[in-house]
Amino acid sequence: MRVVSLVPSLTEAVAATGPGLLVGVTDWCTHPAGLAAERIGGTKNPDVARVVALAPDLVIANEEENRPEDLAALAAAGLDVLVTEVRTVDQAFAELERVLVAGCGLARPAWLDAAEEAWAAVRPGPERRAVVPIWRRPWMVLGRDTFAGDLLARLGVHNVHAGHAERYPRIAIEELNASGADLVVLPDEPYRFGPDDGPEAFPGLPAALVDGRHLTWYGPSLATAPTALGTALGIDVRPSMPSARHLTHGVGHQAPDVGHPAPDR
Repeated sequence: MRVVSLVPSLTEAVAATGPGLLVGVTDWCTHPAGLAAERIGGTKNPDVARVVALAPDLVIANEEENRPEDLAALAAAGLDVLVTEVRTVDQAFAELERVLVAGCGLARPAWLDAAEEAWAAVRPGPERRAVVPIWRRPWMVLGRDTFAGDLLARLGVHNVHAGHAERYPRIAIEELNASGADLVVLPDEPYRFGPDDGPEAFPGLPAALVDGRHLTWYGPSLATAPTALGTALGIDVRPSMPSARHLTHGVGHQAPDVGHPAPDR
């Protein structure tokens, strides 16, 4: 098959499972490193003509990551476009299988089994209430109905803005500091928060700097996300180790063990 991916998470998932299928990916598709596929623009501004010229058998996309008008243009050009929806961890597992098995015709990968086992074994830590910024200037945070919010909740970290009417609301820093949170979670993408850029805006809160890939990507990094995020958050989640069956099958198709909200990446 010839596949074009418009979603960094799904790019990594396909590359880890079916090397050689990808012929086109976005400029934001950073994993795996050294991916040999044509770059077709951003997630929010793909070059539709270039995608069509690649003559893919399948284009994989996401309902919040990609714009409806771009997906409609690709479909109007006669391309098969598979649009995913991922707002919970369970949806991520289901959509990954749909993309890889039903969409790409691949066998279900061992890393997906390992990821499901790891999350099934998670033991939530003591309940925390967190503000989760994803951007500053202006400040934007996780709101309702997000994959990252559901993932954090499974670890015992509850987003104080989970009931907001918007999924990625803009909220003034003064309001964020008065939200009643006892923690601020700062990922390094889409905005690259760091020790000197982010924590100082929340003087009364402890800050947890987390790997944005582990927090917001749905792909091979899901297998290591519980322990990586647990360490960053100071939570002992104690996920079980993958079984021997998962460690001895699919070797060579694992992505590197390292760890994507709607704002353009």
